[in-house]
Amino acid sequence: MEYVEALRDVKQINAIKKYLKKYSERDYLLFVFGINTGLKITEMLEIRVNDVLENDHTAKNFYQYSHLDTMKEVYLNQKVKKALLHFVQTNQLDPEDYLFKSNKTEKPITRQQAYRIIHQAAEAIGIEGKIGTNSMRKTFGYHAYRRGVAISLLQKHFNHSTPSETLKYLGISKEEKIKTEIDVNL
Repeated sequence: MEYVEALRDVKQINAIKKYLKKYSERDYLLFVFGINTGLKITEMLEIRVNDVLENDHTAKNFYQYSHLDTMKEVYLNQKVKKALLHFVQTNQLDPEDYLFKSNKTEKPITRQQAYRIIHQAAEAIGIEGKIGTNSMRKTFGYHAYRRGVAISLLQKHFNHSTPSETLKYLGISKEEKIKTEIDVNL
């Protein structure tokens, strides 16, 4: 298994979003959902429309899912909600449909297809380095940490044993000085 990297540069993130949106709303949503929730690709591919939308077709604030016999929640921010609503309305998806449904079947896309989508988008815009589906999860963690989210919260989110495991996972060395942006934006 190859280790992939977080996308640290916001310009690169925006370039991938622009590239994906140009070719596929589903793939754009996959990327936006991944970098804003930090879910594993296997967790994302199981999502059905009714898991993230209310009966009145508004986006839920939290996506609830089962993980190791416990219920977990992940916050859906405005960028996720906007991409989600646009995608579902444009494609007239039914509540029971998988959110990331294959174009060929009623099943979700595979992990391998998701990898190809993210990897090819990164290559197409000229990102060098190892980029894959886990890059979305690492990108979420890296930018959350930079914005002042405590490493202990990220450790819990990623189900890691120690804070140092989480820092290593995110590609942050103990010596690395990161300017934290704590902004309550009241």
